[in-house]
Amino acid sequence: MQFSRRHILAGASATALLTATRPARAQTYPDRPIRLIVPFPPGGAYDTLGRPWADRIKPHLGTVVIENIGGGGASLGAAAAARSRPDGYTLLLGGTLPHVNEALLKAKPLYDPVNDLDPIMRIAVGYLAIAVHPSVPVNTLAELVAYIKQNPGKVSYGHSGVGGTNHLIGELFKSVAGIPDLIQIPYRGAGPAMTDLVSGQVDLLVVQGAVALPQVRAGTIKAIANLSPQRSASMADIPTSDETGVPGLYMSGWFGFWAPKGTPKDVIGTLNKAMREVLADPTTKAKFSELGLDVAQPAQQTPEGLAAFQKAEIEKWWPIIKGAGIKAE
Repeated sequence: MQFSRRHILAGASATALLTATRPARAQTYPDRPIRLIVPFPPGGAYDTLGRPWADRIKPHLGTVVIENIGGGGASLGAAAAARSRPDGYTLLLGGTLPHVNEALLKAKPLYDPVNDLDPIMRIAVGYLAIAVHPSVPVNTLAELVAYIKQNPGKVSYGHSGVGGTNHLIGELFKSVAGIPDLIQIPYRGAGPAMTDLVSGQVDLLVVQGAVALPQVRAGTIKAIANLSPQRSASMADIPTSDETGVPGLYMSGWFGFWAPKGTPKDVIGTLNKAMREVLADPTTKAKFSELGLDVAQPAQQTPEGLAAFQKAEIEKWWPIIKGAGIKAE
């Protein structure tokens, strides 16, 4: 299946209408467990968010079973969700990678991230951090840049796949800092990449706070920069890129829920209502903070809000990706 950027943006507007194609069933839905597809292996940011979320939503929707389907930079899991029966019993935990990068980077996408999935709501945003193995003798981005230049062709950075958010910020870091000899090592997800960072198989990683913070607290990695304009409440002890020597290096990751295209509008409404109730719980905000995340803005906690946000993200990243000539097959 192929689609143009024009079709993507048109579809993003149309998606907000959420046209129902099946009879209303809100009064009986759900009456069995819901499958939540996490499109990455266990241990990554999506998985770290998805599992506690499944526990918190249980009083509202019943049992939610996590199914990790990694590979293809989130494509395999997202495609599996898109091809599932649109009855509300298969959901996708998505975000930047499967819903923006897939639309812009893939010459032969496995699914259309706008037209094959119905948005439910955006739930969280988290800024990324640059982390290094403790053996790397640096504590700031400026020191890291100097170290890389002193060791050309010897320093590596891991990411969760070509075209992924942490791949793009790694490439932007190389460009901004003038370090072409930084070696990229792609993984099937942030979990395996973090495992190799902790063991010293890779020198640095651009990673979601949800993945980095537990290891930072354990002392197994060093986080040297939070890639946000200001210090994040969830990563208050980690300095920004501006503070640590490479100004203007900003990047955030975001998360939301989708259902297969054609899921009944009343079912989408039931899911959205339950999810908003969970987000309104102060303990959810506290839990997100532990994971390096902030709760999404209220305007984006609707199907229409998520569709509009996704459209804006595609419009923002398209010229950047095109200009850099980045492609993922």
